[in-house]
Amino acid sequence: MTITFRLKRQPAVPLEAEVLSPDALARLSNAEIRALTVYHGKRQLPLGEFFDVEGEHSEDLEVHGDLRKVRWAGRAMTTGSITVFGDVGMHVGAYMAGGRIEVHGNAGDWLGAEMKNGFIRVRGHAGGQIGAAYRGSLAGMRNGTIVVDGSAGLEVGMRMRRGTIVVGGPARDFTGLQMKGGTIVLLSGAEIRTGAWMTRGTIISLKALPLMPTFAFATDYNPTFVNIYARHLAPLGVTLPWAVSEGRYRLYTGDRSVPGQGEILVWRPA
Repeated sequence: MTITFRLKRQPAVPLEAEVLSPDALARLSNAEIRALTVYHGKRQLPLGEFFDVEGEHSEDLEVHGDLRKVRWAGRAMTTGSITVFGDVGMHVGAYMAGGRIEVHGNAGDWLGAEMKNGFIRVRGHAGGQIGAAYRGSLAGMRNGTIVVDGSAGLEVGMRMRRGTIVVGGPARDFTGLQMKGGTIVLLSGAEIRTGAWMTRGTIISLKALPLMPTFAFATDYNPTFVNIYARHLAPLGVTLPWAVSEGRYRLYTGDRSVPGQGEILVWRPA
């Protein structure tokens, strides 16, 4: 049975609701769920002040409403699922270690920040710092998959170590900033400073990128691992070209100012 939340009162200020997680709710009754504490600014209030709640004892959550001021949903979750119908605020899936989050709307900044595993999909647009490291932290996401169908903000994948991020629309500046590993797939390219100070990892772009001079051209080829990624992403509706008859990837290495051993692959259609 799914636990369903419907926003009945719009928060006046950001509402920190990290209790919206399967780990916190799976063993609780309806009354216990409604009594859980959320933080409305400096005030501690019961979750039932803001949400109508249906169901209990489940690892599957549905959340409905304009949740742009609701933060930390799915924080550090390890199992189960959260499906959001509407826009949602910052820090969704931060520190996530398992399970699945799907947002039928837009998401705020720090989506999947420092996640360790699991799957997140946003059907709309997302803010900045997707899968990134928080300020002062040395490592961003360590594993898992994040797919954003729309555009993304600044610093996608900043300091990520492992995992996969796919952005369907254009991304803003500093995609892959200080990247240490993992893969970022840009279906519609990005703005400036892509891969700045990256030391390892791979950025794949299907559109031309304004590359920094600290990235050097290496070769044109169709790497086998892209075909592997294509097969992995195909069930998610993500298409990566690979066949030589379709075109080739232009490989750039850098960022040589660090110096780094990262790579940026830019698709060139036949």
